[in-house]
Amino acid sequence: MKYVSEYRDAKLVRALAEEVRDVVTQPWVIMEICGGQTHAIKRYGIDDLLPDEIELVHGPGCPVCVTPLAQIDKALAIASHPDVIFTSYGDMLRVPGSHQDLFSVRAAGGDVRVVYSPLDAVKIAQENPDKQVVFFAIGFETTAPANAMSVAQAKRLGLDNFSVLVSHVRVPPAMHAILSGEYNRVQGFLAAGHVCAVMGYWEYPPIAANYQTPMVVTGFEPLDLLKGVFEVVKLLESGKVEVTNAYARAVTFEGNKPAQDLINSIFQESDRNWRGIGLIPNSGWSLAPDYAAFDAEARFDVGDIHPEESPLCIAGEILQGLKKPTECPAFGTLCTPEHPLGATMVSTEGACSAYYQYHQPLEVQGLAND
Repeated sequence: MKYVSEYRDAKLVRALAEEVRDVVTQPWVIMEICGGQTHAIKRYGIDDLLPDEIELVHGPGCPVCVTPLAQIDKALAIASHPDVIFTSYGDMLRVPGSHQDLFSVRAAGGDVRVVYSPLDAVKIAQENPDKQVVFFAIGFETTAPANAMSVAQAKRLGLDNFSVLVSHVRVPPAMHAILSGEYNRVQGFLAAGHVCAVMGYWEYPPIAANYQTPMVVTGFEPLDLLKGVFEVVKLLESGKVEVTNAYARAVTFEGNKPAQDLINSIFQESDRNWRGIGLIPNSGWSLAPDYAAFDAEARFDVGDIHPEESPLCIAGEILQGLKKPTECPAFGTLCTPEHPLGATMVSTEGACSAYYQYHQPLEVQGLAND
């Protein structure tokens, strides 16, 4: 843990926060695109260490949160089939659909299983040839290589009882959507380090230039996050529009080319609906024609499901950085982790969940003091 603890050193964290104070001269709004970063910021009280001029707002970088309600309802419909073993990451089981969640389907007798890798679902398909095994393939670019590998493996093994319900989304189009929005407030971005570890950050400079918005690739530990804020603030204060990398120990400009090649061989870019936000063109991936036989949506004929979102949930505004979770009238009352109105309160990367869990100022809770 020594390597990790170095990035949680309380003295270094507070010293870097003071450096931010020294360079800032005016208010700036900075968005961390990743839900994992949001939770780290709230858990360690990073926002409490920053000067009042710096406002951190939270982006749509939580794959569970942006999975549209229609896709959840499709998953529920498929999982309810008696001949289906429905597999998913654990976060998705509590995400509310129109009337229930996957836990409810399992309680009613459905075979819903938590897996830790899509390749686990492929193995289940091998072991249960009399069942249809479906994997809920959600996520940003980070999970796409493993999900693509599961489809490639299933095809290689000739598994006609394996399919994936795809709900993949991509970060750069989301940045376009946020920065081009009528009410956009974001002046600088902290880019998600794990996404960039896969994809690199070669797609970001044109976006930064187009919207005159500097970006810094950032990790997830307290020092990483403060370093990212510090670099963004320096760029904003100097008027420079650049994309820089403050997470060089994990990220390169080009990214992981073999992983990108695998993604591009299995998936193709497609329009994708984002929960609470709506349709963003070319913002997702769907299966390429050569792998269409593994599309669970087509296999189970659930494409014609179009539910209405809860009018009480303001997740869309939160995911675009327009409002904070505490500005939602339902926050902590009608909407809690036990009875959520939306996915942002359920997911371990959801902004509402972070605010609910870490509602007291923590002042670098858990940071090493030596």
